Amino acid sequence: MPAPERSLPRGVVTRYAIGSIGTGGFATLPGLVLVYYLTDTLGVAALAAGAVVTAAKVWDVVIDPWIGGRSDRALVGTGTRRRGMLVGAIGLPLAFALTFSVAPGLGPVASGVWVFLAFLATATFFSLFQVPYIALPAELTPGYDERTRLLTWRVVVLTIAILLFGAGGPELRAMFADEHLGYFAMALVAGVAIGAGMLIATTVAPRRRGSVATRSTDASVGPDLQAVAAGAGREASATAPAAGYREGFAALRRSAPFRALLGAFVLQGLATGLMLAGAQFVATWVLHDEQAVTLLFVALIAPAVLVTPLWQLVARRIGKERGFVVASALFVVAALVMIGLVWAPGPWVYAPVALAGAAYAGMQSLPMAMLPDVIAHDARETGLDRAGSFGGVWTAGETAGMALGATVLTIVLALTGYLESTAGAAVTQPASAVAGIAVAFSAVPAVLVALSIVAMRGYRLRRADIDGGWSRAADAAHAVQDERTTR
Repeated sequence: MPAPERSLPRGVVTRYAIGSIGTGGFATLPGLVLVYYLTDTLGVAALAAGAVVTAAKVWDVVIDPWIGGRSDRALVGTGTRRRGMLVGAIGLPLAFALTFSVAPGLGPVASGVWVFLAFLATATFFSLFQVPYIALPAELTPGYDERTRLLTWRVVVLTIAILLFGAGGPELRAMFADEHLGYFAMALVAGVAIGAGMLIATTVAPRRRGSVATRSTDASVGPDLQAVAAGAGREASATAPAAGYREGFAALRRSAPFRALLGAFVLQGLATGLMLAGAQFVATWVLHDEQAVTLLFVALIAPAVLVTPLWQLVARRIGKERGFVVASALFVVAALVMIGLVWAPGPWVYAPVALAGAAYAGMQSLPMAMLPDVIAHDARETGLDRAGSFGGVWTAGETAGMALGATVLTIVLALTGYLESTAGAAVTQPASAVAGIAVAFSAVPAVLVALSIVAMRGYRLRRADIDGGWSRAADAAHAVQDERTTR
């Protein structure tokens, strides 16, 4: 019989969720406006703009597994993952402001280089925070439903952050007649808010005396980690930079549930990244109202905020994995309806966007709640705590998906004849480019999310695998404690 779950204190749930102000802001605002900033304010060609954003994200993908390995070793050596999170939270606001502070009059090439270097630094600081942040739920609670609760409220804050940054960012930018000044003010305010949310979340990271290997009977550590602490201590001695990559890819290779879940999440990240990058273009060139991007975001995120707790109830009734598939299927239907933008653009689009928003809430909260289950299952199977390595690969995959979404959009723009421009210049887009924007916002994301449902067929973990495994891990941990007491 599974052991009863111990509820997390509300303060822990709240502070962990507040961290999503940072993750939501960073994921939303650059994805929404950075390509548009490059093409329509700095005069950078569409393909070059996509290359700038993608190259910075590729760097993020490269360093995430290394950061994950270092985070695991920091946990073993110091008892906390907090240091890396603090560095990321402090450094990101400055780098984010620099990304949108290109001096007026600078040429397109120099502007592109400026944005690339600043955004590269921003992405690095974000990874230093995000990788250990993702690893924390597996350490904070071992329970199947309690993890769902923790991640549900994280996604509630995430969706609110997406709404505030996605709708408020362009509105703040529009308050200034000078586009360059508007973008800088937007980035400065957003960067401070992102950093503050991250700093609050760092207080949740457990700080315990001694290393993991010397505190395996600490009652504050979940049974999964108690059972594997000794193994983690032995294996974490490798300090070579390549160790983080070996550990991350070894986790990916040995865990079939992780491969399935990551594959689905990457495909969905590609779809949402594509839609996010395309929203401003849809508002400007399909709906012929640059400020309509705010309404698009309200239509998408307001329903997500309202229904996110409902997906928690769905997960309790039918399981996280089945709820995830239901949410994904609902999103596919909504995206397919939006293909009508090609022939009949108009305000009707806000209805299917709202339906997609309701589905998006489940597509975010449920896989995030499934990830710590996968990590705990692997820890029990292998005797090693590799939460940081899993988090590094997961963040790399998520980042790659979102980045490639923007890249796909720029390819569509280039193929359909999109005309870039500089601040203040007026252009008329060809009909082919407008149609391409509509298709990139609807049909392509629908296909990608449908493929993610297929990928989820490889995910076999169920509630009994998690709660039953927790009970066995707790028994093992208690046996270790009894043995040490006897000695």
